[in-house]
Amino acid sequence: MRVLFALSGIHRIDRGAEIAFLQIASNLPAFGDEVTVIGSGPTRPGAPYRYIQAPVMSRDRFERYPRIPALRSETGWEDASFMPGLLKAFRPTDFDVTITCGYPFTNWALRRPVFAGRRPAHVFVTQNGDWPVRSNDAEFRFFGAEGLVCTNPDYFEFNRDKYRAVLIPNGVDLARFRPAAADPKAFGLPPGTPVVLMVSALIDSKMVGTGIEAVSRLPGVHLAVAGDGPLRDSLKAKAEALMPGRFHNFTATPDRMPSLYQSASAFLHLSRDESFGNVFVEAMACGSTTVAWDLERTRWITGDTAMLVPDLDDAALTKAIDAAIRQPMPRDTIAARAQRFSWQSIAKQYHEFFESVVNSQTKQ
Repeated sequence: MRVLFALSGIHRIDRGAEIAFLQIASNLPAFGDEVTVIGSGPTRPGAPYRYIQAPVMSRDRFERYPRIPALRSETGWEDASFMPGLLKAFRPTDFDVTITCGYPFTNWALRRPVFAGRRPAHVFVTQNGDWPVRSNDAEFRFFGAEGLVCTNPDYFEFNRDKYRAVLIPNGVDLARFRPAAADPKAFGLPPGTPVVLMVSALIDSKMVGTGIEAVSRLPGVHLAVAGDGPLRDSLKAKAEALMPGRFHNFTATPDRMPSLYQSASAFLHLSRDESFGNVFVEAMACGSTTVAWDLERTRWITGDTAMLVPDLDDAALTKAIDAAIRQPMPRDTIAARAQRFSWQSIAKQYHEFFESVVNSQTKQ
């Protein structure tokens, strides 16, 4: 099959959906697929797919822009700026199937009318949520796809009767993420001191402020937050007020992430509406004890390897973090569960689903 992935952040941002798409794209050639990727970042030598760069204005520039329909966030504005370059680079007849998780503009561009030949089948992946699929208001009325990849069981159950859908989780690079010796000094973290790690964008939905409050109630425990975003200043001020000298905020390049997980005493992730949460499987693969809210999709990912807390119970959250530090689960036991999330296995599931979608469209 001739497969196209398109997303504005590819090769420029290394988190969440961008990591997932590139891992799948890198593993699909093993199943005979010809893979092309369109993103906004520079070419990366040695990639096992063809890459096309399309210009974009970074979402950071749009943090203070107005929120209006179709442009509801800084990522929506970025998606709009990506559309002209994508349309210029995209040749529909060159592909059998196109894939994105960007809506609305990237989705619309990939599903544009074709006047000669046939438009390729389009698959939408719920990396950033299934809100375009659920809603029929405003710009969401124009959503469409021939296939839907649901990244958690909630999305699958809700949408399986509306679209040709499949349940496929995200994965982890098991060659990189694995248990190993800690190196806290490499990140400016105090050696011999309990460190709770959050890997998160600094936005409201990630609840980093709740993490600051919870860890602040544990004397001597440090909180490290790897991530950036529009709340950086307010969160820093909150941490300075509640836990002075015990808060560390920085960004880490992808090659350093395994060492960062390995250097933490416990991993904390508090997003309640995340479609999957790649950080869960990365932390598991490194053997880190995870603390999170007790939600169906969290249980589906972590099984019995995490300390799950009743939803929004702040007192229980602090107790669970303390327990994760004092009585962590065996690292090898936690890492063993991550084996089911290898990217090779995930890519095979994508390949099989793409085949079914393309074959179904061909028969129509």
